[in-house]
Amino acid sequence: MSNEKLNSGQKALQINLDAKRYGTFAEIGAGQEVARWFFHVGKASGTVAKTISAYDMAVSDAIYGSSDRYVSRKRLQAMLDLEFDLLLQRLNKSLGDRRTFFAFADTVTTKPISQAGEEGGHGWLGLKFQPTPRSEPSTIIIHVRLLDWETPRQQEAVGILGVNLIYGAFYLRLEPERLIGSLLDGLTSQRIEVDMIKFSGPAFAGVDNRLMALQLVQQWLTEAAMFTADGETVIPSELLYKMPVLIERGSFRPLTNPMLDMLDRAQEMFIQESALAGEPPVVMFEMTLRQLQVGDAIDHRDFLDRVDTLGTLGKPVLISNFLRYHRLAGYLARQTQRPIALPLGLVRLYDVLDERYYTDLAGGLLESLGQLFKNHAKLYVYPSIDKKTGQLVTLKNFEVPPHLRHLYAHLVENKFIEDITTYNAEALKIYSVDVLQKIQAGDESLARVIPAPIFEAIKGKRLFGWRKQAA
Repeated sequence: MSNEKLNSGQKALQINLDAKRYGTFAEIGAGQEVARWFFHVGKASGTVAKTISAYDMAVSDAIYGSSDRYVSRKRLQAMLDLEFDLLLQRLNKSLGDRRTFFAFADTVTTKPISQAGEEGGHGWLGLKFQPTPRSEPSTIIIHVRLLDWETPRQQEAVGILGVNLIYGAFYLRLEPERLIGSLLDGLTSQRIEVDMIKFSGPAFAGVDNRLMALQLVQQWLTEAAMFTADGETVIPSELLYKMPVLIERGSFRPLTNPMLDMLDRAQEMFIQESALAGEPPVVMFEMTLRQLQVGDAIDHRDFLDRVDTLGTLGKPVLISNFLRYHRLAGYLARQTQRPIALPLGLVRLYDVLDERYYTDLAGGLLESLGQLFKNHAKLYVYPSIDKKTGQLVTLKNFEVPPHLRHLYAHLVENKFIEDITTYNAEALKIYSVDVLQKIQAGDESLARVIPAPIFEAIKGKRLFGWRKQAA
């Protein structure tokens, strides 16, 4: 295939002229914007077996089964499965030897973001298709946020995105990273955010969806992507809706006992907050693209080593472009109205209060802190040992510039920032740089400084360059 980018009309026409492709378009909620492209460019009779829009809820339930949420992954999957199965039942005998069947579906709600409190529309789009005649089907599903200010523009964006998805599946499936980048052809990240993608089926047998989540962030289709401990890609609301959140940031190369102790102690304190009423929070890890870099690039094997070790602890992982804490807090506040807590080492608190990082904000440091703490967020701070003096440093003797002392005192007094006091003193002597060197030397003594499940994963799978010491 040429690297030249085609526009939506050219893509739709190429598919219409491809004698192998034949399928159904099922669209709910934003008009038949994807199917419209194939009729608009002509020759649609070679591609379109059927189009359907089951807008009425009772009609939709009668066709696809009842659902408590119509714009959902579950409803999209029901649409894809039913429409694809119907194609095979009706056409496989007569056309199956020379056609590859597909079912495209979307379920979308459009919503102008100019309305007070509205954040735009969102939706699920997917394609279930045969790569070759009579082969087992494979599937791609995506979740999208619609960021245009007007509903007609959101509908238009859905149409373009749907064409890009279908074209990518047919002609770029062997290059999934390129397929992901092509989803924004004819669009911009100011109009569309694709925050989840999942490849499944035999056509994508070698695809790791965690790497595809990373690609969404690397290629700026979204600012953050999430997957569960077992590698299932999800959208944040599937895990965080109406839930309190405890999230630890780090490079996790690997996670050590001090980092786990910090998380556990922060969770103990967080649960005691009156707003939680004893309800356990969703506990998760976050890595930024900068933290994932080894040198000037992101090593995919190194990335998978990190998430493999975190997966042993059973927690979801967020990959983001949020260098600063206030942006992470704002993102989480879009997913839940419940309290948010961030445990961090005392060294990281210097970064939070460093005015140099906020020169792009009109309100500077004050604006960033306002955004950080306005949504029931707070910081739990783990102490550290001063390497030069050997002194324990906590919030009580933490040094801030003179002109920030009153601001700092306000944050501490009002418990926006709180000391973790039940720390493990021995853990303070462990440093990640030393741990990584010992891993690469195959040092068995690491069992005392790394959580047991992570140590066993590193040793068993030879992660992070593990090698056994010579006898």
